[in-house]
Amino acid sequence: MDLEARNSNNPIKRESWKTVLTLAYQSLGVVYGDLSTSPLYVYQSTFAEDIQHSDSNEEIYGVLSFVFWTLTLIPLLKYVFIVLRADDNGEGGTFALYSLLCRHARVSTLPNCQVADEELSEYKNDEDFDVPGSKVSGSDRIRTTLEKHRILQKVLLILALIGACMVIGDGVLTPALSVFSAVSGLELSMSKEQHQYVEVPVACVILIFLFWLQHYGTHRLGFLFAPIVIVWLLCISAIGLYNIIHWNPHVYQAISPYYMYKFIRKTKRGGWMSLGGILLCMTGSEAMFADLGHFSQLSIKIAFTSVVYPSLILAYMGQAAYLSKHHAMQSDYRIGFYVSVPEKIRWPVLGIAILAAVVGSQAVITGTFSIIKQCSALGCFPRVKIIHTSSKFHGQIYIPEINWLLMLLCLAVTIGFRNTKHISNASGLAVITVMLVTTCLMSLVIVLRWHKNVGLAIAFIFFFGFIEALYFSASLIKFLEGAWVPVALSFIFLIIMYVWHYGTAKKYEFDVQNKVSVNWLLSLGPNLGIVRVNGIGLIHSELVSGIPGIFSHFLTNLPAFHQILVFLCVKYVPVPHVRPGERFLIGRIGPKEYRIYRCIARYGYRDIHTDDVEFERDLVCSIAEFIRSEKPDIRRKEEEDDEDDDGGKTMAVIGTSSRQVEGGIRMCEDEGESYCAEMAEGFRARRRKVRFVVPESPMMVEGAMEEMRELMEAREAGMAFIMGHCYVKAKRGSGFIKRMSINYGYEFLRRNSRSPAYAWNIPNASTLEVSMVYHV
Repeated sequence: MDLEARNSNNPIKRESWKTVLTLAYQSLGVVYGDLSTSPLYVYQSTFAEDIQHSDSNEEIYGVLSFVFWTLTLIPLLKYVFIVLRADDNGEGGTFALYSLLCRHARVSTLPNCQVADEELSEYKNDEDFDVPGSKVSGSDRIRTTLEKHRILQKVLLILALIGACMVIGDGVLTPALSVFSAVSGLELSMSKEQHQYVEVPVACVILIFLFWLQHYGTHRLGFLFAPIVIVWLLCISAIGLYNIIHWNPHVYQAISPYYMYKFIRKTKRGGWMSLGGILLCMTGSEAMFADLGHFSQLSIKIAFTSVVYPSLILAYMGQAAYLSKHHAMQSDYRIGFYVSVPEKIRWPVLGIAILAAVVGSQAVITGTFSIIKQCSALGCFPRVKIIHTSSKFHGQIYIPEINWLLMLLCLAVTIGFRNTKHISNASGLAVITVMLVTTCLMSLVIVLRWHKNVGLAIAFIFFFGFIEALYFSASLIKFLEGAWVPVALSFIFLIIMYVWHYGTAKKYEFDVQNKVSVNWLLSLGPNLGIVRVNGIGLIHSELVSGIPGIFSHFLTNLPAFHQILVFLCVKYVPVPHVRPGERFLIGRIGPKEYRIYRCIARYGYRDIHTDDVEFERDLVCSIAEFIRSEKPDIRRKEEEDDEDDDGGKTMAVIGTSSRQVEGGIRMCEDEGESYCAEMAEGFRARRRKVRFVVPESPMMVEGAMEEMRELMEAREAGMAFIMGHCYVKAKRGSGFIKRMSINYGYEFLRRNSRSPAYAWNIPNASTLEVSMVYHV
């Protein structure tokens, strides 16, 4: 929609602006909850380094100058005007940047990638950047270097995983810091000794309540989020404006960068260490990019530039104006946010602050769920149970195991530290690390996707990287004062992710090396050497070509198999979404009379898996559509050999025709009753009646109707799932690290991870597991 060409007489344009403004309003509650609560703890964390105030106010003005330019350069310039443009088909975040690089440089570590995946609509949907003649030699050299050196691909993956791990660490630390800072207002109504015994229990109760609410989903409480954040922003901006006018109208002079120089020159090492508190003013900036999939670029930009940014600047200026006239308050106990709030409205502001802290924490927790889902989709995290809490709003998920783990860690941090100083040190390191990772990945995106000059990417990483490295060093120096927490958490999650990724890759290599050739299948004959029974046998495999070794293992132990065999591979591709019309790749294995098919179901890292009934329906309809639209083929065996080699060139792209694709085959299922008189009294059993609704089409190939009739009968008889139950062991002679990683690390994670998403609700009577030992 053309939002720039506004016309009051055009209802479409008015509706477009209305939609954008509505999204901007909603983004205030979802995106900016964390960023808007930063005034609660920035000054208190900054002056916790015993920086002494002087009558000249150089320290206060210096901190305000740092805050102003930090907010201007990082959230406003870097994220709003640059990083937001690097979306992955509308999605944002660390893995969105990594996904872009995987597509534009072929550095993906997913083991079952296919050439056919590159034909997806969203794989290279970059018309705005792929301008003919715009590519430069530097882009080609960098792409070639990344594709050539395997070690660089691993470094890129580890870099993305570090960013993801720090996001998880932020999901532990930010709720503790926000809630603890919000309830710190209780200190002004009681002595320091009293509030220490009240503050922690109150914060813990709020945190427990916050994590307990997660299973209800954001959409049920989300309508309250935006009003709460708006009231909070209006409150802090009004208080800031009051303090500026009442205490120090000349505080605006601190905008000058000269005060930053004076601050560092006067405070020296103490001022440098205080940067670890100043960087907290941009906590939550990463959410602008990470939540891009829920909103539009323009709506996020409007909300930040017109509401959030000016409100935060007024709030920080107001606090500085108040502190500049109250030099007697030297301790961090009396320098918090609430001392600058007029006493008459302090209690209402405390209530609003607690609500705003809950909203900000909610956004961070939801972001943690999303990043773990993306890691799991890209094979870097064990499968977990993902519950979609809303059928209307995409991306709102709940992960029970992760939610309760975050709650326990958050309570441990709150009870263990019992003050905002150490929690803020930990949170600051997590925040700045994620920003550094984004800067590094973004510099590659500038070259590989935007095809800009390498010098521009170098300038980007040097300018923003220098600023963030300065803050990073100030946070890292406080390692023993709380900053070790995100490092420890990230190290644990990084080990889990990398061990799972390594074990998964080795397991897939074993499958590839031990797959069965098509010639072996052809030698068995049409009956496969066994009795074919009614029904559909669905064999799960990670392979995209060839016949998995589990199938031959199965045939050697069972004397019968189903009349229809489907080798199913459910895999993820490095795009956020796969369109329904491109969901399935369908092909044959062996001649037509074998009735054996290969089906590859492709999902993006932000896609939602359908339930088992809907997935079965889509799968059967896709096979029927493949049979209907198949062209005559004389050299089937030669094509099967080709398909075995490249994994997908001879397969047809079939959509989920049972629901979305117009003109495709639809399947109707009715429950009927059939009478069985084999027992003395007889009984009535329910039987599923299946029929295909086939649209008018050109003449189908010979035998297609008969094949579709067999598929329909097999569907009526039922579907059985055959899944491999593997035991992965390291080979003899493997090194100590590999034995520990595979035999203990990967095996423990595999035993405690969930089954594939589509198999969660499959009845046990319909599931058959075949055990195999993998020596990798």
